[in-house]
Amino acid sequence: MLCVSHLSEIPADFGACVVTIGNFDGVHRGHAALLRQVVELARERGVRSCAVTFDPHPLQLLYPERAPQLIASSASRFDRLAQTGLDAVLVLDFTHELAAMTPEEFVSEVFVDGLHAVAAVVGSDIRFGAKNAGDVTTLRELGERYDFGVEVMADVGDGHRISSTEIRSALAEGAVDVAARALGHLHDVRGMVVRGLQRGRELGFPTANLGRMPEGLVPADGAYVGWLVRESVPVGDPEHRMPAAISIGTNPTFDDVPERTVEAYVLDRDDLDLYDEVVRIEFVRRLRGNTKFDSIDALIEQMHRDVDQAREICRKHPDTA
Repeated sequence: MLCVSHLSEIPADFGACVVTIGNFDGVHRGHAALLRQVVELARERGVRSCAVTFDPHPLQLLYPERAPQLIASSASRFDRLAQTGLDAVLVLDFTHELAAMTPEEFVSEVFVDGLHAVAAVVGSDIRFGAKNAGDVTTLRELGERYDFGVEVMADVGDGHRISSTEIRSALAEGAVDVAARALGHLHDVRGMVVRGLQRGRELGFPTANLGRMPEGLVPADGAYVGWLVRESVPVGDPEHRMPAAISIGTNPTFDDVPERTVEAYVLDRDDLDLYDEVVRIEFVRRLRGNTKFDSIDALIEQMHRDVDQAREICRKHPDTA
């Protein structure tokens, strides 16, 4: 998949395309269905498929106090976009100048002159142009003026529209399984493994600590089961994706962990050296919330129960977990 950040970077021989536009945060089931339709229509027309998106999120520039925390890291978002079969993604730098473009200026410059769009596929809630003045009706009128078709895709969901807001709410409650159903894939966070307090190793469960600022929306505090994915190890290698018990929070049993951490213990492995590696942690299910234990022994007993439960879940559901 071609990924460019400016219209001038599009190859001269790229040709015409079917285009869509959106933030695609998390690339949830609704996004994926729309993007598949873009790809299918492009193949029918014998042209390329392209998604237009923005960085940063428009609200981060225009109304930072209202800007949502992004569900997915940039790397995860582009991986998911690539998996839909898109030929290209245009990531426009969202500036005040771009925000000030009228709907017609945006369509004329980006869709028509830049991408030579023959069709656009959008959701029914599309808004674009200065002050979000453009909608489906606007786009259809512009399509007639500039000679490209417009298809509006129906919402995807079990009786309701899937939304990024809904997914953020589920993650805030620790309901990573609910989020996964809406996403169509496991939620993950990404970061570099750093040295922590080494307490997990002391307790018999050496963990990979993602440090202070992992990419992606960190779920509610608690213990989880999931997978640790090593980006430096090839897909198919047994050490690429390994089952893990995951801890999020400040560890209330101790008083010397002032900041939230995300740590993963790879089940039954105490020989891994993951320091300075970039890894992804995928969340399958929340096992429990955080608890302050009366003693270290009580904490260790609970950790053993968590690991046993995580091992069983991953054993029973190696493909879907």
